[in-house]
Amino acid sequence: MAGLRRKWRPSLAFVLGGGLAGTLVLSLLGLIALRYLGPEVGFRNAAGLLAVLIGCATGLLGYLMVRLLLRPISALAAYSGFIEQGQRADPPDHYGTQELSRLAGSVLGMAETLQRREASIRVFADHVTHELKTPVTAIRAAGELLAETETLSDQDRALLHQILGASDQMQIQLGALNSVAKARVPEHHGTVALNDIANEISVSFPELNLSIEGGDQTLPLAASGLRIVLKQLLDNARRHGAGRVYLSAEPGRLNVQDDGPGISGGNRDQIFDPFFTTTREQGGTGMGLTIAANLLAAHGGRILLAPSDMGARFEISFPNG
Repeated sequence: MAGLRRKWRPSLAFVLGGGLAGTLVLSLLGLIALRYLGPEVGFRNAAGLLAVLIGCATGLLGYLMVRLLLRPISALAAYSGFIEQGQRADPPDHYGTQELSRLAGSVLGMAETLQRREASIRVFADHVTHELKTPVTAIRAAGELLAETETLSDQDRALLHQILGASDQMQIQLGALNSVAKARVPEHHGTVALNDIANEISVSFPELNLSIEGGDQTLPLAASGLRIVLKQLLDNARRHGAGRVYLSAEPGRLNVQDDGPGISGGNRDQIFDPFFTTTREQGGTGMGLTIAANLLAAHGGRILLAPSDMGARFEISFPNG
């Protein structure tokens, strides 16, 4: 980053002003030269010579514009695209003007900050799950050993059952935490249509009757990513008693509607919050919608809970949609 400041670069105003001034000067010099050269070598010969000279000078100005403006902007845009897709890339080695150099410094700094932030989230999630997995496993093992004891009273067995259930819930929550961290990593770039994964989704949720509209519509997310999002939404619908789910795809948008009881007004603002769930007794972790929202956000998309007269309706929008 320090190298961006040490090397001298012209300002954008100097480049644009120089280009405009050069164009004006070339035009005036052409008129003057034609006025004095015409009588000497003939106006046709003079015009041809001036056309060649002006063409060369214009080509030189065009080369400077490409080198100082177009090439740095294109390189910076390409680098940003690689970073957006989670790929490693070398930063541009040419930044043109002073303004572009400052812009490049800001973009590179932002990219480094985002990469460090995502890495810290993954490291934190991995550390927490690793540190807690051992004591949770030990609690589970100790509980199973105690369960084999024949002298336990009914009250003790009820307490032991609660301990084993709590250890199972902790294991589920640790797995959900790790899934959330993974969902923030942008690695599901590509395209997919609903028809491409319809059979797999149907097999995973035999209790649900799926109705698909716009199954051939291409959506800007890889099959692996859309599969995760839909499985979280369909699992959420199943846990809340839905029997039918309607999937409707259109350019840049996917709607998911179920026929369940819907979401109460008091819960609508909390459904995307981590660990919020109304189905804890059925094994709900409260992370399904968080995982779906994080995965979509990592790829420029978003998910909203839309008003609906029947069940719950989620609207998923993709970038450029």
